[in-house]
Amino acid sequence: MSLASIGLNLGVSLLLALFMQWHNSSGVRAPDSNLRDGVDIALYAPGVAKPVRAAFVVLVRNSELPGMKQAMRQIEDRFNGKFNYPYVFLNDVPFTDEFVTETTAMTRANVSFGVIPSEHWSYPDFINQTYAQECRQNLEKQGVFYALSESYRHMCRFNSGFFFRHPLLDELDWYWRLEPDVEYSCDIDYDPFLYMSRRGIKYGYTIALHEYPETIPNLWATAKDFISLQPEFIRHANGMQWLSDDGGATYNGCHFWSNFEIGSLNFFRSKEYLAYFDYLDRAGGFFYERWGDAPVHAIAAALLLSKEEVHWFEDIGYYHNPWTNCPQSHESRLRCHCDPAKSAIHHYWASCTKSWLELPSANMSETANP
Repeated sequence: MSLASIGLNLGVSLLLALFMQWHNSSGVRAPDSNLRDGVDIALYAPGVAKPVRAAFVVLVRNSELPGMKQAMRQIEDRFNGKFNYPYVFLNDVPFTDEFVTETTAMTRANVSFGVIPSEHWSYPDFINQTYAQECRQNLEKQGVFYALSESYRHMCRFNSGFFFRHPLLDELDWYWRLEPDVEYSCDIDYDPFLYMSRRGIKYGYTIALHEYPETIPNLWATAKDFISLQPEFIRHANGMQWLSDDGGATYNGCHFWSNFEIGSLNFFRSKEYLAYFDYLDRAGGFFYERWGDAPVHAIAAALLLSKEEVHWFEDIGYYHNPWTNCPQSHESRLRCHCDPAKSAIHHYWASCTKSWLELPSANMSETANP
């Protein structure tokens, strides 16, 4: 190497050192590669306690193994390969060795498998099973989806009032509902659990739809009866505008599509929600009609939470047949492979997302005392 080259290299090194000294003294810091959202990335290593006590919660049958592996591959590639949150699999029967082995192989994160207690997946003693069968047959004549299915009703009741009570969730504060055959079309480079925890958000969704009215003819009347008995539980009176287009007389069917949910388990464990679910359960609509967990959750979230505690994850690309959420912004789409023109936000049946965002934020006390 020539003397001129050596001198040039020394000069460049000196200039670089002077620049770094000025850069550091100016208060500007380069991003710390060991931090993610201000959290040490070591906390996201497999088997390590996470910044937020959270997990994917999955209600799934043994027969749904291929679709479950597809969903896990999607969520691992798009998010969890970096964050390593655990999975909790639940079933009304024991999981097969094949299911346990193959799902465990899909992730580096901890995986747990649990059987649902029989009392959470059976007819309570206050249900007239003969009458329930007659109701199912009447719904079949109307062409209602899953009209005859008893297991579908047990599933909806379990997701409405019992999933958060399973012992495997006792040490958790947050859940992310994951289902077989879903697709995630965008990289998720931040921690939604941490995002919600830091901002006081209790319930997150991607798509909000109108429910089939023939499945819930008396749900709204029952919910209103509960509200009349416990008006002090209502924290977001303007949520009624989202649920009803006629001042509360009827339910317009708006609900958060619950096959994707990220939420606070402590919200569902609250005395308000437990009282609400127990009132609905005693009315029998899970078996005499076909009440879904989505409208049950949505009515509670819209009224028992403030508007700011419910969050639309617009930036999470999600598909569950036949609906998709695809981010609309150019910046978000750089992380996605979905078609924004096909997003549910453009369709009337999924217009509940827009109508939620347009709601006033004031709660009952603020409305009553402007």
